[in-house]
Amino acid sequence: MASFFIPLSGLDSDTTALNTIANNLSNMNTTGYKAQTVNFADLFYTQVGEAGSGNLMQQGAGVQTADIQSQFTQGSVASTGNSTDMAVSGNGFFVLQDGNQNLYTRDGNFTLSSAGNLTSQDGLNVMGYPAVNGVVNTNAPLAPIAIPVGQVESPQATSTFGMTANLNATAVVGATVPGQITMYDSLGVSHVATVTYTKTANNTWSYSIALPAGDQTAAGTTANTTGTLTFNTSGNLTSPAANVSGISFTGLTDGANDMSFAWNVLGTSGTPTITQVNSASAVTATTQNGFPSGQYDSFTVGNDGTVTATYSNGQTLAVGKLALGTVANTEGLKLLGNGEYSTTQASGTAAVGVSGTAGLGTMTDGSLEASNVNISQEFSDLIIAQRAFEANSKAVTTFDSVVQETINMIH
Repeated sequence: MASFFIPLSGLDSDTTALNTIANNLSNMNTTGYKAQTVNFADLFYTQVGEAGSGNLMQQGAGVQTADIQSQFTQGSVASTGNSTDMAVSGNGFFVLQDGNQNLYTRDGNFTLSSAGNLTSQDGLNVMGYPAVNGVVNTNAPLAPIAIPVGQVESPQATSTFGMTANLNATAVVGATVPGQITMYDSLGVSHVATVTYTKTANNTWSYSIALPAGDQTAAGTTANTTGTLTFNTSGNLTSPAANVSGISFTGLTDGANDMSFAWNVLGTSGTPTITQVNSASAVTATTQNGFPSGQYDSFTVGNDGTVTATYSNGQTLAVGKLALGTVANTEGLKLLGNGEYSTTQASGTAAVGVSGTAGLGTMTDGSLEASNVNISQEFSDLIIAQRAFEANSKAVTTFDSVVQETINMIH
């Protein structure tokens, strides 16, 4: 009897709706979860006659589940303070490596493996663009993001230094002004170099650069460590007109390579950093580009996905850049559980790029994206689905009564 099939199809569809709503409610605290909605469609129709006007008389055969859609709207982003937690604001998915294929997720609740790789909670590597010596190559193939946990950054020997200073124009001939700056050799050992300025005539000062006694062996030599500074009548440095290069100290007692560096007497804008005016002589600032070795301390992720490691020596180094993937049809993605998706023919091939470009969203570290389940909407849908289930159940019992009456008539 077709009458039974119609409400049974309704019960089946209503059960699907109830299960979907229950799944949404059970995942309302799941990171990055996207709520689902069920859409129904009527089934085929049977022509049972024709009205006098010629209009067809058609009888429906019930209902079917037409679609279960995931709502890829933005969930709220909340701070966690955990550096391995990340959230995407806007379009895009984190890219995970599962064997030879990539999976995609909005769940940025990552962790670190024993090898220092950034991984999902089920152990899949988080993928991004690799960095070599702090330079990210976004044209390279994707690779697991590796955090240098427990690693030591090698020292960098000083190759340039600079001083911001004023030499008092009214100082007497023979007056000296010392300035000190800490430099580093190839082993990361610090040396406090002293630059001594001595007035030799009006608008003219000599300089000498020296390391502390004992920093060089008896056989150690120096080169270009002395010279002359000349100023015009406005107190501006006129000579040297370019940075002083080729300064060196050999025979360091700690066994490091010879120190060789340049003195940047001109700033980045080409303006001299040393002046001679009627004001107290003073060295107000120093700069140099060397640093000692440092132990890995922490890492951060920028809005563009750049992963930057910080070391105990205060230095930072880019170690990679997280990638984001997107597809033409997000509804076509296959849900795999664990907040992960794979591409299908319906979704199209994923396009992978850098956050903040090509329509991709931006990243926030130390944060997670919450589920976008709207509990008020779910409760409202739950009531509607429950009433629909009850109505279809009533239709079944009604048809059962009709059948029973029919049987009684026969007997």
